[in-house]
Amino acid sequence: MNAILILTALGTIGTAIAAMAGRNLLHSVLLLALTWTGVAVFYLWAGAEFAAFAQVLVYVGAISMVVLFAVLLTRRSRDDAGSSPAAQGRALSAIIAAAAVAGVLLGAILCSPLATLPRPAPAVSVRQLGEELMGSYAPALLVVGVLLTVALIGAVVLAAGDRTGQPEDNP
Repeated sequence: MNAILILTALGTIGTAIAAMAGRNLLHSVLLLALTWTGVAVFYLWAGAEFAAFAQVLVYVGAISMVVLFAVLLTRRSRDDAGSSPAAQGRALSAIIAAAAVAGVLLGAILCSPLATLPRPAPAVSVRQLGEELMGSYAPALLVVGVLLTVALIGAVVLAAGDRTGQPEDNP
């Protein structure tokens, strides 16, 4: 079981690094969706099935598609950035910040007493939790879903209207 956990961790970290380092923005978005899938696998491993399913539905499904639409509608890529000295300075700053965050997280994990505290297992199943959340909140969830769909369609219409007649649209 620990070998599977280690492989999942390495895969999740690998896809996250590839998403950050990639030059193609579209590939980075797809790798980000794989990273979020790896996080959902960790939720399953921890016994939080509802959180894992919510992770897949919300992040892998909805947010990945919104980011993908945003990338496709703006038609920008990282190739425009080039390798200017300012871009190299930002990359170095990002690496230093990532190392600092990793150090703080590692220190917090190593000093955490949570591993020694026994916790009782929750008595609520995934089905009971889903029925509780979707019982009285289902109409609000549907209204928010329709509102977000209308907003996304409006963004597509606005973005498509601005691009007519530009030479870059021709194949």
